[in-house]
Amino acid sequence: MKKICLFAMMIIAVAVTKAQSLDEIISKHIEAMGGKDKLASIKTIHMEGVIVGANGNEITISIWKEHNKLFRREINFGMGTSMTLLTDKGGWSTDREGNVNPIKEEQYHRQEYQLDCQSPIVNYAAKGHKAELVGKETTDGKDYYKIKLTLKGGNEQFYFIDASTYYLDHISFKAGSTGMSGPGMNPDAEIVVTYSNYTKTEEGFIFPFTTTTTGGFGGSLNYEKIEVNKPIEESKYKAQ
Repeated sequence: MKKICLFAMMIIAVAVTKAQSLDEIISKHIEAMGGKDKLASIKTIHMEGVIVGANGNEITISIWKEHNKLFRREINFGMGTSMTLLTDKGGWSTDREGNVNPIKEEQYHRQEYQLDCQSPIVNYAAKGHKAELVGKETTDGKDYYKIKLTLKGGNEQFYFIDASTYYLDHISFKAGSTGMSGPGMNPDAEIVVTYSNYTKTEEGFIFPFTTTTTGGFGGSLNYEKIEVNKPIEESKYKAQ
């Protein structure tokens, strides 16, 4: 009986240690990004950048976000534009003909995390997400903490946090898990988004000004402007 109790206590101790390690890593990541108070002060974000596709073509992209209320992405690819809109009420997107259509409820809930201006990993439990420390990995001589984040919408993402800087180096997920899969894309295809060129804005907020996506349609996105806590036009909240 004593051996059983001792074994049970050892399991609990290991679980507690792992949970503490997870919380410590996330805490250091938050501090690297400016701290909880700084992140909590983000109410709106406006981003503008250029995507260089795998074929070398350039595409302009604009993003507007209001914390928990708005995510709008407009993509201009020369021959036309596409729009994705998420609000706290629902979601809409344009089809190939340019018509605006409602997003299905399941797809909306899988993309709902994009309304978060702070990052889903910040206060993840309070937001209904689950996090698990998978372990530590080494790639090309760099160490990363691998964290599995299960969003409240049910989709899974893997966060790879640089063990040296505690910046988020990259995330990976299945294309279909976030509603990103479309015509010609395998929903089981692995998407990897790498973040780099971390820079502090004039307001003191830290953002990666370059993201590179592999898998799916791929491409590199370089942000030319990132503004925080600026007013957003009312029209950006409308499905148009």
